[in-house]
Amino acid sequence: MENKQIVITEFGSAETLAVATSPVPVPKADEVLIKVAFSGVNPIDVKTRAGLGWAAAQNKDNLPWVPGYDISGKVVACGAASTRFSINDNVAGFIGFPLQGGGYSQYICVAETDLCAVPDAITLEAAAALPLAGQTAAQAINNAEVKEGDRVLILAGAGGVGHLAVQIAVAAKAEVYTTCSEANLDYLANLGAHAVNYQFAPASERVSDVDVLIDLVGGDIALDALKCLKDGARVVTVPTLSAELICEKAKLLGFTANGMLVKPDIEQLDALMYMVSVGLLKTEIHKIYPLEQAQDAHLQIETGHTRGKVLLGMQC
Repeated sequence: MENKQIVITEFGSAETLAVATSPVPVPKADEVLIKVAFSGVNPIDVKTRAGLGWAAAQNKDNLPWVPGYDISGKVVACGAASTRFSINDNVAGFIGFPLQGGGYSQYICVAETDLCAVPDAITLEAAAALPLAGQTAAQAINNAEVKEGDRVLILAGAGGVGHLAVQIAVAAKAEVYTTCSEANLDYLANLGAHAVNYQFAPASERVSDVDVLIDLVGGDIALDALKCLKDGARVVTVPTLSAELICEKAKLLGFTANGMLVKPDIEQLDALMYMVSVGLLKTEIHKIYPLEQAQDAHLQIETGHTRGKVLLGMQC
């Protein structure tokens, strides 16, 4: 039995992604072997493949390298000391972050402490959409200390992180504004947000008196959004490449600001799974690509116009 994986052969365009094969790994004592059903494709994967950011810098001598941090699938073997899961259990996890990766694999061994059970009420597709994006969304909302009645502006509310951040902020009873393209106005309104068409006018011309900015875009768009904030506002910026610039400008304007790198937190992932299982949170899947079409999945992320999450079907 072989293990197909998608590897970054060299840093560059999507064409540097290739299918490789390796033996199916054997779990260590505290690990389980997962037959991966779906792997999440995230902007950090695209950035790393292009040779940008910390994961790329740390892995430049490790190519070919298998990216991917989100997985869902089925346990097919258990290590000698593993006790949390049984064979055929459905599991999901936020794995190998940020330097190890490995999620674009048909089979992978993962420490059982890095996994959570997928409730019967949740599809494996929905479970694969939650680990990185869901925890980024939840941690951004937590870091910004969003509370009932806050006016919150979330940039790029229809994206993989954004659509979850909007719902978490709405659940916290904040008044949520978000930027999106015209095609996503109704979608985000249905999630409970005031949706602003950025193609029509910049956020600074449409929204004001904002208490909290959740920046999922960075760069000039985030700098413009700072004009929407009121005195004492809080800013959390997620894109790492522009975080220093955004925080510096925000602080000059008298706001509190910080960049954030998501941290795997298995209890938080369990809580997000519960929210999905009872209908408090809905995951949106833009498209599932067969693993051989990983290049197309990366090209879709690069468009900047993805509603929800892109997944790889690892057994397609």
